[in-house]
Amino acid sequence: MRYAVYTSSVNGLILARKIRDTVDADVDIYVHHKLGSSNGVYIYSRIAEAVEKGFSQYTAMIFIMAAGIVVRTIAPFLKSKLSDPAIIVMDEKGKNIISLLSGHLGGANELTSYLAKELKANPVITTGTDVNELVAPDLLAYRLEMVPFPKEGILVFNSALLGGSHIKYIIDRRMPCHLKYAEGLKKNGIGAVLADGDRISQLVKDTQSLKVILTNADLPIGKGTLYLKPRKLVAGVGCRRGTREGLIIKALKAACEKIGWELERIDELASSVVKADEQGLLTAGQQLGRTIKFWDNEQLNEQIQKYQLMESDFVKRTIGVGNISEAAAYCCVPHGVAALPKTKYENVTVALVWEK
Repeated sequence: MRYAVYTSSVNGLILARKIRDTVDADVDIYVHHKLGSSNGVYIYSRIAEAVEKGFSQYTAMIFIMAAGIVVRTIAPFLKSKLSDPAIIVMDEKGKNIISLLSGHLGGANELTSYLAKELKANPVITTGTDVNELVAPDLLAYRLEMVPFPKEGILVFNSALLGGSHIKYIIDRRMPCHLKYAEGLKKNGIGAVLADGDRISQLVKDTQSLKVILTNADLPIGKGTLYLKPRKLVAGVGCRRGTREGLIIKALKAACEKIGWELERIDELASSVVKADEQGLLTAGQQLGRTIKFWDNEQLNEQIQKYQLMESDFVKRTIGVGNISEAAAYCCVPHGVAALPKTKYENVTVALVWEK
């Protein structure tokens, strides 16, 4: 995960650094130029320009300033609750923390609660299901790295939940990691039924009951049905020349374990065109049954600039671009969110990126 913190006051900067030391994520701090230069922070003159540039880069954006300023600043960049980052507002004394936008799917509510606990602040969360201590389908989607579909069904199901309606959960047993999803639901106090394709088709035809179906299949939209579909997970891979497929698969498995998933959760592999003839990488893709997309230096550089990725001088001297694994993974999705920054293993570097 990658967060941005914006502030324009001395007290805000102190709090921003405290947040950076508190959360388990990469945190970039942006301060107004009137505070002068400072180590480890970015300087902005107009906050709207800084926010526009970072809106697709960060998982969460935390503003230590007045809520009115934040609302006016982010308004032009809002697109959808499925893709907008979590927006959190705090006062410079850290007394109140407001979950302003993307409470469920963006994770703003959970981050607000976490920060409030760590900073001993007052969390301000207004989402109806959270206030009533109900676990909504779109909150489960966030926790399980899934996307609700159709979008219009989110409000329908959350309203029904608030009204006391019962929602049945079904997991498509054909889906990779289906037992992992069952475990995730169980941790949230929700039981689920495992079903195959024929049974799911029958359930979709039932328009009288409310059903949330976890599946990676494209199924017809039906009244009373909300789908939770897995986000695409891309593994960017860099490796030394001649690295065997065993080491590559071992690194990929270790990377998945770091984010709490199994190797089969990976949807696609990515790398540089320089590695297009790397037999170990090609064989690893074949053994995993996953396609590998290779990207040229111009395409990799675009992602390096877009996401402000760190570059290796050695790699840049060797192939002309200083980041392979992260940049290649980002190339595979319109908008990406870091699941695991580039991590070094024996002869292999892996980065994992979720499609936003």
